[in-house]
This record gives sequence, C-alpha cells and structure tokens, in this order.
Amino acid sequence: MEECSSVRSTDSAGTSEEYEIVESEPVTASTPQQDHPLEPTLNIANNGNMEDLRLELTEVMREKSSDGSSPPTTNGTSAARRGDDEEEEEDDLPVFPSPPPLETQASRVSQISQVSQASSQSEGPGRPDDRTLGENNPSFSHQTASDDDMERVHAEDGSGDYTIFNRVTYLGAASINAPRSEGEIQRNMAILNAQAQEQALEVSVSVPSNSEGYVIVYDANNSTEMTRFKIHRILFCARGKADTSEACCFAFTSSHGDTQETAIFQCHVFRCQIPEAVARVLITFAAAFRRVPKSKMGQREEACPSRQPDDLIHLFDISLEIKEEDNKGNFNTVPRDKEFFKLRSNIEKQLVLTVSPAPPSSLPSMAHHPPAPADLCVERCFGLLVAHGRRVKHADMNLLEMVSMGSSVSDKKSYVISGHWDPCDPVFAVLNQETPKDRRVFMTVAIDLVIRGIQEPVRFTIETKVRVYPQNERFWYFSKKPLVHLFSLKLKQVDHSPQGDKQYVVTAVDNLGEVERWRPSTMSLSLNLSSLTSSTLSSLSAGRSPSIASIETPGCEEDTDDDEPLLSGSGEVSKDCPQGELDLWRQVLPRMQADSHHQLPKGVASLVKRGVPEALRGEVWQLLAGCSQNQDMMETYRVLITKDCASDQVILRDINRTFPAHDYFKEAGGVGQDALYKISKAYAVYDEEVGYCQGLSFLAAALLLHMPEEQTFCVLKRIMFEYGLRELFRDGFEVLHMRFFQLGKLIEEHIPELWQHFQEQGVEVHMFASQWFLTLYTAKFPLFMVFHYLDLFLLIGLDSVFQVALALLQMSKKELLSSDFEGILKYFRVSLPKKYRNEDVARQLFKLATSIKVKKIKKYEKEYLALKEQEALQEDPVLRLERENRRFLEDKMRLERENDDLAQELVNSKITMRKCMDQLEDKCDSLGKEVVNLNTVLSDAEEEKKRLLMEANQVKELLKREVEKGDVETQSKSAIIADYKNICSQLSERLDKEQAANARTINMYKAKVASCEKCSALLSPVCGPTVEMGLEESPAVTRLQQQVRELELELAKTKLALVESECKNQVSSPDNWYALPFII
Repeated sequence: MEECSSVRSTDSAGTSEEYEIVESEPVTASTPQQDHPLEPTLNIANNGNMEDLRLELTEVMREKSSDGSSPPTTNGTSAARRGDDEEEEEDDLPVFPSPPPLETQASRVSQISQVSQASSQSEGPGRPDDRTLGENNPSFSHQTASDDDMERVHAEDGSGDYTIFNRVTYLGAASINAPRSEGEIQRNMAILNAQAQEQALEVSVSVPSNSEGYVIVYDANNSTEMTRFKIHRILFCARGKADTSEACCFAFTSSHGDTQETAIFQCHVFRCQIPEAVARVLITFAAAFRRVPKSKMGQREEACPSRQPDDLIHLFDISLEIKEEDNKGNFNTVPRDKEFFKLRSNIEKQLVLTVSPAPPSSLPSMAHHPPAPADLCVERCFGLLVAHGRRVKHADMNLLEMVSMGSSVSDKKSYVISGHWDPCDPVFAVLNQETPKDRRVFMTVAIDLVIRGIQEPVRFTIETKVRVYPQNERFWYFSKKPLVHLFSLKLKQVDHSPQGDKQYVVTAVDNLGEVERWRPSTMSLSLNLSSLTSSTLSSLSAGRSPSIASIETPGCEEDTDDDEPLLSGSGEVSKDCPQGELDLWRQVLPRMQADSHHQLPKGVASLVKRGVPEALRGEVWQLLAGCSQNQDMMETYRVLITKDCASDQVILRDINRTFPAHDYFKEAGGVGQDALYKISKAYAVYDEEVGYCQGLSFLAAALLLHMPEEQTFCVLKRIMFEYGLRELFRDGFEVLHMRFFQLGKLIEEHIPELWQHFQEQGVEVHMFASQWFLTLYTAKFPLFMVFHYLDLFLLIGLDSVFQVALALLQMSKKELLSSDFEGILKYFRVSLPKKYRNEDVARQLFKLATSIKVKKIKKYEKEYLALKEQEALQEDPVLRLERENRRFLEDKMRLERENDDLAQELVNSKITMRKCMDQLEDKCDSLGKEVVNLNTVLSDAEEEKKRLLMEANQVKELLKREVEKGDVETQSKSAIIADYKNICSQLSERLDKEQAANARTINMYKAKVASCEKCSALLSPVCGPTVEMGLEESPAVTRLQQQVRELELELAKTKLALVESECKNQVSSPDNWYALPFII
C-alpha cells in the first residue's frame, strides 16, 4: 500500500483550502518581538474531525472577509494551483506535515489574518512579495537571520523572482519509497544529519516566487549551479523536530521520471546555520507553491467572459458497486437485481463509488442552461458514509474506513472511491440480518467530495434497496451491473480567488434518479506494465528487475453469461489419437531419445505442428526442451523447496487463481496447488533476479498436468533461460517493449487495415498482447489451445508468439474492424478465448499460424534499437545523467538491501543461536539435577534390592525346611493311609462273606420249609411277609445291618482323612507352592 500511494497519493494532495500555517504562540500587532523563535504549525482540515472542519470553514470565511482580493501572507503552506493543466494531471501538489495541534488555533489564525491584512494594506493592493512574507510579518521580525542570508534577485528569463538563502549546508539525498511519509523523511533527516561530517556541502538555495520556477542549489564557494528541481516535482516539505539535533534542518522530496513505472523518489536534506531561518525557508517554499505567474493570471482573466450567468449546472454520474470478500482474500462484485443488491451476512465488504461527468444529453433541460465549467474536477473524498434506511439524518450516518481514492486508470475524468465496510459492527446490525422473504431493506450511501473551485465539501447521497441472504448463499445467474444515479450540481460563480482561479458556491444538489449507463469500467485488459509487479517502485529502488506479482483475472461488469470471461484451465482435452498418428510417433520417439545432440529427427517438426498426442506430451515436451535426463537439476529442485522464500505469501495467495476451472487445481490446499506452490517457490529461490512471477504459474500449471514436479521445474527453467522468456521481465521490461514494437510492425505489414483501425481507435499493442507474451497464451485460452501452443513454442521458440498473435488477429479481423475502443478490448478479454473452445477452430488457427512468416523480426529489432539510440542522442544530457544516476542508485540500494538482509540474517542467526544455547544450557542444568536425583533413587533402590534379596534367601530357607517337614509328614501319613486301605478292604471282604452266608442260611431254611407239606401249607399264606418281617426284625439281622452302617461310616471317615492328607501333601510340595491360592 505504501508504494502505491507513493505513485499517486490523491488523498494527500494539497489544495489552497486544505491547511494553513499557525504560529506556535499568539501574535498581535502590539508585540512584534518575541523571546523565542516561532515554528510553523499545520492545521489540516481533512483529518476526519467534524469540529475541525467547522472551524476550518469559519477561518476560511474570515480570511475571505478580512483579506479581500489579496492573498493571505501567512498562509504559507497553502499549495498553489499551477497554471499548466498538464502538470496538474501529472503531479500531485506538495504537502506539508502536521505537528501536534496546539490550543486556540482558531484565535491564532484570526490574529495572523489581521496582521496579514495590516501588512497588505501597508504595501498597497498589490500582491506582497517574499520579502514581505519574511520582513513585514511580525511573526518573523524577531528572527536573527540577517538580510545577508536571504537575498532577492530577478530572473532575466521572465520566470519571476527568486529568493536565495545563504549559509545552508546540503547534507545529501536518499531514495525513499513513501515520499509523503513524514516519518520516513524524519528518519532520513536524522541519518544524514548524523553523517554530516562526512558528506556535507556548503551551498546556497534559490527558491522561486511562483509555481513555474525551479529550486536551484548553488555551490557556496564558486556560485556554480549543482542541481535544480522543478517546483511541481516537489511532493512534500518538512522541517526537523524541535528540541532535537534536526531542529535546524529541513527537507523536501522530489520525483524523478516521466512515468509512474519509471519514477523514483528522493529525499533531499539541508541544514541552516541559523535555526530561525528554517521557518523563513518553508514560508518561501509555500509562497512558491501557491502563486501563479502574472502572465498565467492574465491569460485566465482574458479567457473568462465579462459576464457570467447566475447559475451553472454540472451533471455527475455516480455509480455504486458493493463487493464482498471471498475465501481467497479477493473482493468480488455482489449480484444486483433490478431493484436491490443481494448481500450475504457476516462477510467483509467494500463500497466502490465512481464519479464521472455525465453527458449534457442526460438532461433535456440542459439546453436552456449554460454549460458547466470545464475545469471542475474532484480533488479528494472527504468521507464515505453508510446507514440503513432512507432520508437519514446526518448524525445517523456512519463513517467507513477509506481504502483508496483517486482518478481512474482507464478514464482520467472519473474519480474512484473505495471504502471498507465491516457488517459485523453493531451499528450495521440491520444490514447484517437475514431479510425475510419478499422484503427489502433501504440503505443510504453518501460521499463528501472536495471539488476544485468550491470551498465547502459537497455531499452526494444515494438510496438503494438491499436484501441480506445467509452467509453461505450461492447465486448462479445474476447481473453485476452497477447502480448509476444522475446528479445535478447547481453552482453560482463568485469573484476570482487571489490566485486567479474561478470560485463557486453551491446553490443546489439534486439526485435525478437512477439512469442506465453502459459503463466499461473494467473493459480494458487487467494486465499492464504498471501492474506487472507486486511493488514496481520498490523493485526499481531496490535495484532489481521487477517481476510479475499479479496478473488478475478481470471481473465481468455485464449482464449475461456471454459476457463472462473464460476461466483459466477451462476445457477438456481428449486423449484419443488416430492409430496412424501413433505409429508415426512410435517411429520417431526412439530416435529423439537416442539423439544426445538435441537434433530433431526428420519429420518431427511436422508432427509437432499438427499437435502432440495428449498421452505423449509429457515425454515429448521434455525431449523438445532438451532436459529429459537432467538429474542434477532435479536434485537442485529437491534442495530449493527446503529453503525459505520471501514471496511465500504472494505465492500462497496467487495459486488459488491459477487454473481455477481445472479439478486438479480447484481444491484449496490440494495436491495440485501444493505441487504448484513448491514449483513456484523453487523457481523464485533459484532465479533471484526475476523472482516469483504469477504469469509463470499458468505455464507451470500447464506443464504440471503432464509430468511430475521435478521434470516440470526442469522444463520451466529451460523455457525461462534457454528460450529467453525471463528476458521479458528484466531491465524494466525493456525487451517486452521491443516485442511490442516488433508485433506492431508485423501487424502493420500483414494486416494494415486492422493496424490503421487500431491507430484510429487508440488501441495500443500492450493493451492486448502483454498477457500473450508473459504467459504464453496459458492464462485465458482453453486447455486444448494452451497445450497445442506449447507444442509449437517448444519447437519454434518466441517467434511462435508473433505467429499465433497474427493468426488470432487475422481470424478476428472482421469483428475487430467493426468494434470501437471498448468493444475491441472487450473482444480480446471475453470473446476471443471463447472462440477457440472448438478444437477444429483451434487447429485451423495453428495451421494458419505456422504458415505466417516472421522473418523481419530481426530487422524490426534493429529499427527499435536504432530508435532508442537516436532518442539517447537527442536526449537531454541532464536526463541521461539522471537516468544513469538512478541506475547507480538502484545498484546501490540493491547492494545496501542485500547487505542489510545479510546483516539481519546474521543478527537473527546469532539471536537464534544464543536462544538455542540458552535453552541447551537450561536443559543441561535440568538434566544434571535429574541425574543427581536419579543417582539418589538408584542408591535407595540398590539398598532395597539387597534387603529384598536377604528376605528372599530367608524365605527360601524357611520354605526348604517346611518342604522337608512336609515330606516327612507325608510319608508317615501315607503309611497310615495304606493301613486304612487294608482295613477297609478286609472289612469289605468280611461283609461280603457274611452277607453270602446269611443268604445261604435263609435259602436253606426256605428249602427245608418248602419240603415239609405241613409246614409249607401252614406257612404259605403268610410266609412271604412273615418271613420278611421276621428277617427285618431278627436281632441278628439288625445287628449285622448296624455293623454294616458302622463300617460304611468308618470307610467314609477314612476316605476323608485320605483326601486331607493328600491336600496337605500338595501344599507342602515346592512344585505346588504357587498353586496354593487356587487350591484354597
């Protein structure tokens, strides 16, 4: 941002009403002498404080009433408007710094105005000269600077008077990136003042009395001129801070270079031997800035009509666009319906308003009114305000943070203002809540513009409807057409200002409602030499050739999908190939692989021109580039991706915009984007002079779709160095300008009627061919055409760019001849890439391209070099020396930057090493303490181990004794068990015998009873039960049964004793010791 503001900082441009000098102490006519020097202080009106603005307007009106037609003598820092309109468009007015505000500034301004009035009356009605500023002003009557230190001379060339300041020391100059940054100037002032003993020169400084002169520095010894500065080239003046060693110093910044691309800025520092003279020097500078030569004033007065009408009407078109941030850090225009804008909640937004003159035909009644003043233009935007609702009071409006303001690049008459809108702020709650269906919310947007010739800011208000959708809402078909309102500004001319400018007062501001305008806001191609680098000025001042940092994908401002530009990476490429074509490639590929001299076999050129089969492109491209077996470069690539790169943030931001239509690169953080990031980073580290170029990211992406990362890097490096593509980015794009010249000559030779049409419409080659050269047609065209062109480029080289460019123009000749300027640019941006989505049309294009002869390229190169030599011979020696000096300064700055980088790296390394050493020492101490603790724990553990070993031995001995005792008991019990078993067996045998004897006895008795007829007859009815009962009740039987039960009981007890003995035996055994818990 700082570099951009260095080029064109409209928000810091000075105007005659913007600020005035205020003395550090009140001054009155009765106190001409003071005990201490007075320092000029600035009261800037556009500081955003409404109270300051009110005071400022009051002071201006007081000045007008007190001074009449005479200029205020103490308003030294008011920047004068220059008489040359061209200079006003090229350069910004100088700006003076604003020290901390002092109390009662309004009263001081009033006193100063009274003093000025008194002095002007004493001098007469004429304009006071510089001597009046220094001598008749009581503010400076106390100073000790003598008249010998400031002398007044008159230039014989009619350029006006000059004031020469003697006894001044020139401390030197330094390059500066932000010429309007007071902090940067103070820093350079301190550095150069500290080095004053080494490089200081005694000089005299000559300051002109008007804005048409030069600030000239003379050698104090021999009065020879050392250097001079055009007054309109001085951008900023500042003096050293009080109570410091720089209090007697002053400095100003100046621009060198004719264009924004080549401009550099320098800070020149001087020191006055008398500190009080610094204020007088600044007053003299301010007088020079604000005064117009009398000859210019006379011309203006002659040009003014003797009678002015009462009312002048000026028409403005003010368009409103609302942009929302996407997830890639960019801002895209929100869709707009016929009546309302479609917003998403909780998303950062930007408001972009464009103010441009409206055609007089916009208002039929304009025919009866005098035309608006032609020199009415916007100087700056005082504030951008937003509120919900309509007919909003001033107090309810909310001020937005200003992002940028300034004239449009494509249309100098248009003024563009953009502001940042955070919808999450509570004051915007209504505009951040989802709107119910079929309902809308009103929103009011206002801008306060400071317009040249009008003392007070003019407010323009636009009311529109919006509808708020959820944050994740997606809109598929919509219009991005801006909202345009027509405003009528009625003015009344008052007397001329002291500087000779017309002055107006506003009588009415009317919003005439919405109008339909075809506004080509971004019809021109977004790629131009002023936007090729991320920081062109810083690159130039640092002494390195700039590289592309951003090749934007231009947005679309039209209604239909036909007006949407084709996304890069669009289109499908078929891998189908006729068998005959594959057979031809099968024959030549082995010969290409076997040829170590990179000589293409016969027939390869014709095959490549017809297009390499998609399946073979990766291998063929490496063979054509001559890097198929470059193992060293592959190893270099693996090393490069591990190094740090200063362009990491730029690369990470830009890879999201490379081939967004291709699935491989679509996913954020995916494999494709990761590989593309590593390749871009590796090349940026490898080629430090060119660095990272987003234009090359498209080329790298096309290569990456056909080969691995390592091979892609090798081919990319080969294209850049061997094919000469990197030369386009070096030396301020000097070679690229030569290519534009060559292409223009070829167009004039091959398509003269189209060249004539371009000349009539003001279309220049760089407007459409920049991207073709820098990206090799890979950024906008369909993939089929991109891959086919790379076939041709790797075969032919950069000449193919000219051939394809001529073929594109010839095939689009009819459409281009029937289009105007905006239509031509739109055709190149939108229609031309879409035309080649058809493969047949693309093949026809390359067939035509290969038939075009561009043999005169060398001739045109010589013509270009001859023109450059002629220009160099005709060039002013001063300009040539300035350019050489600038080149030396660039080299110096580059070397200083490298030295600073190395020093910083060394300091960082030392700091890092010191931190590592401290961490290691701390870790060593902690580890030492830990070792001591562990040794203590180890000794305790060893003692515990010894104790446990002793206990274990004791337990073993006890166990051994118990085992032996158990064995003895087991043996004795085993003998008892054996005896019990014998007893049991004997009792069992005896029982069996008794039972058998009893059974035989019973059977014998039964037999004897049965043999006796009488006994059997008597006993037969009751023999069975009686016998049984008798047996059961027999004492012998009962006794035997009792004996059996006792034996069984004794047997059970014996078995139980046996089991217990076995259990005790198992417990006593060592083998069963650890099974004890389970047994229990």
